[in-house]
Amino acid sequence: MLLLPRLRLPNPSKTLINLVNPNNPSPCPAQSLLPHPPPLSSAADASSLDPSPSPPPPASASETDELFRRPQRQGGYTQGDATYVALARSISAADPPDLGALRSLLRRMRGDPRAFPEAVFPPLISALGRSALPLAALRLFYSMLPSFRCAPSALSLNSALSALLHPSSPLPPSLALPFFSSALRRFPGSVAPTLLSFNLLLKSLARSSRSPRALDTALDILHRELPRRGLRPDAYSYSTVISALASAGRVPDASALLHEMLLDCGGAGAPPPAAAAFNPILGALLRSGDLRAAAKLLRFMLLKGCPPSLATYNTLIHGLLLRGRAAAAAAVLRRMVDVDGLSPSAATYGALAHGLAALGRPLDALRVLDQMESSGLEPNEFVYSALISGLFRSDDPDRAVALWEAMIGKGVRPNTVLFSALIDGLARHGRMDAAEAAFADMTAENCTPNVVTYSSMVRGYFKAGDGQRALATWRQMVDARCEPNAISYSILIDGLCESGKLKDGMMVWKHMLSRGCAPDVVAYSAMIKGLCEAGAVDGGLRLFHDMLARGDVEPDVVTYNTLFDGLLKGGDLTGAVDLLGRMLDRGCDPDPITCNIFWREVGVEEEKGREFLDGLVVRLCKRGRVGAAADVVGVMLGKFLGPQGATWEMVARAVCRRKRVLETIDRFWDEIRGT
Repeated sequence: MLLLPRLRLPNPSKTLINLVNPNNPSPCPAQSLLPHPPPLSSAADASSLDPSPSPPPPASASETDELFRRPQRQGGYTQGDATYVALARSISAADPPDLGALRSLLRRMRGDPRAFPEAVFPPLISALGRSALPLAALRLFYSMLPSFRCAPSALSLNSALSALLHPSSPLPPSLALPFFSSALRRFPGSVAPTLLSFNLLLKSLARSSRSPRALDTALDILHRELPRRGLRPDAYSYSTVISALASAGRVPDASALLHEMLLDCGGAGAPPPAAAAFNPILGALLRSGDLRAAAKLLRFMLLKGCPPSLATYNTLIHGLLLRGRAAAAAAVLRRMVDVDGLSPSAATYGALAHGLAALGRPLDALRVLDQMESSGLEPNEFVYSALISGLFRSDDPDRAVALWEAMIGKGVRPNTVLFSALIDGLARHGRMDAAEAAFADMTAENCTPNVVTYSSMVRGYFKAGDGQRALATWRQMVDARCEPNAISYSILIDGLCESGKLKDGMMVWKHMLSRGCAPDVVAYSAMIKGLCEAGAVDGGLRLFHDMLARGDVEPDVVTYNTLFDGLLKGGDLTGAVDLLGRMLDRGCDPDPITCNIFWREVGVEEEKGREFLDGLVVRLCKRGRVGAAADVVGVMLGKFLGPQGATWEMVARAVCRRKRVLETIDRFWDEIRGT
């Protein structure tokens, strides 16, 4: 039986309750023994940190008790306020926060029957958030009024939201919205959210951008909720939502919001817009291959007086390399250095290494490593992970392992990202013994495996035919409270369907949907394949139409080939041909597998097979997809079938354009002169 994460929120354990209920004398939670996350540094957390440049030394639990054993002072001064605030700030300033002292302080406060100032609570809430105890932080927020006679305001609300959104938080960011709504309902008279509150809420919605509803909610906050409360969004508000929209592929919406930001935050005397608002859209356009729109946006950015930042150049270099434009990426790099005087950073070299590796040029990517070291920059985990992943993708696992060993020899301590890249590459190449050893080394180095690490192991076990180990690894991931994402669900569904366990795959599919996790094209293709192989082609087509109706997931050639195979095995040639037409209309090119699937059906009579493939070449040429047409011609020649004369001429005219011919001739003469 599969072990799937529960749908309800995890109940806080006794150790979590003890942090906000010190009357229970259970020991300090074991979670404090884990590696501690770095302190919060974003502007959103400023409300919960002590603004003093030199905080007092942290107080231990025994010191806290000793302070309250001293005689009480009398007079008009409210006894203890400054002491409580100072102790709370001292506890929060410790790295890591002293949970024992925090418990002791809360126990004393519960025993003191008076109203406490709110300044005591934001530092304590922040300390719990930095200790990866967001549930305890929320419980402390809710207990402020009933237990400590202090009505919370936006100050405490912002600290609680920051604790929930801390990078070490095990809770999903989607919980921020229900918590925000609950806090406003429970404390309507005291909690009046500020712009910072809404910016934190927008940050949580941006992290949940895989859900279309989350992005629509973010837009509703910008356009309705903030004006209704008399608040005006700032550049951070707009940039957060713009970045989320661009990451979700909603580039038109992101562009429209960018223009709205320029109108709303611009005007006479206003500073020029920051490049951070343009970079996400620029990256999305480059990923989609729309280089013309990317160039237009860059010109518009310069027109608005916004010079490209180093991050802008890194985005351009990486995006151009992903589209195979190595020469253009090199020109951008030269402009960055020669015109704008910016020195390549580690991120720049990382973008180069990642782009070249993704382009299938791992040896060139390795040269980037040499250039980086000669410039006096230490390669970071992003550079090494890009190189190792690129070598594995280029079917060179031995060189990837050698690079890993050389990296270790240089004293680089691998982190979770590096270990995940190594384990994923080993698992993809079927080296599960080595992957298991790397996984053991990872835990021994106190690197916590993440969802990518576990998903790679699950995929590797399924690929090796060991479904039981795959499911055991999935259970281990769930037990470790590692939240599954769309990719991990896709791997599990694909592995189950490939193993013939369609019912289990459907169960995981329903559970994924119930958790609000949107399936990707891999999950759809896996389920469609499982249904078609089980003879339920109609069910596969319904799922295919559901994918089209969603609009944010586009079927790929694997999806279409699965349906072609199912339809043709069922004798529905007409349905398969109609689906092929829809495939071409949606911009998806057939591959050799597509040709062979149809050849199996129509190639029984050689002339009909030739006619079908010849017609496919013509349709592709008329749509300007010359590369796909040439691939189909290659399939025909492999079957000793020649296209018709008119088709040959059409393909030749498309391929042998004058510019390409001249470039080929120039290269030929260069080679002759070189010899």
